[in-house]
Amino acid sequence: MQGEGTLPMVLAVSGASGQPLAQRALQLLLEAGETVELITSRGAITVWQAELGIQVPGDPEAQEQFWRERTGVGSGTLRCHRWNDQAAPIASGSHRTRGMVILPCSMGAVGRIAAGVATDLLERAADVHLKEARPLVICPRELPWSLVHLRNLTALAEAGARIAPPVPAWYHQPRSIEEMVDFLVIRTLDLLGYEVGELRRWQGPVGQPG
Repeated sequence: MQGEGTLPMVLAVSGASGQPLAQRALQLLLEAGETVELITSRGAITVWQAELGIQVPGDPEAQEQFWRERTGVGSGTLRCHRWNDQAAPIASGSHRTRGMVILPCSMGAVGRIAAGVATDLLERAADVHLKEARPLVICPRELPWSLVHLRNLTALAEAGARIAPPVPAWYHQPRSIEEMVDFLVIRTLDLLGYEVGELRRWQGPVGQPG
């Protein structure tokens, strides 16, 4: 029987701004020797091109090579899926996983998942995690949130999802964007019990009078 530690995690990347968060999450998981089922949505591929001038391949084998080269990590197990392949193993509840993280998550994806509509593999896999009562972490990347957004996120929270917007903190005294990205990614992966990377965690106030 597979133990929880050997089960794969589904890392899904939607078409919201914040793609470097997904790349760092993938890098840390692979460095830790984990198994990752990766979904890069059609919208995410468009955002990579628009914001970073980078063309992410759609073919799963070419995409795996792309991410291996991009992250510089050869360890771990990476399985990439075509954005619209709803016959993929992770589209079925019988395919066991440790959980799923959508990082970043667009409000369009939030709305469709909340409505039970699956137009692509990302949304279908999220629906599977909800119906199987498996961990689903949604990282919405939008500002501000409208009442529609709030109601959709509330519906997902009521259905069992964890809502984890990538909100930065300063108590760890970040000195670079990279350190801020690590904080956001590691805190997100904390929700699934992963121990990856290095993070200065809160230890109480420093320098207070005795």
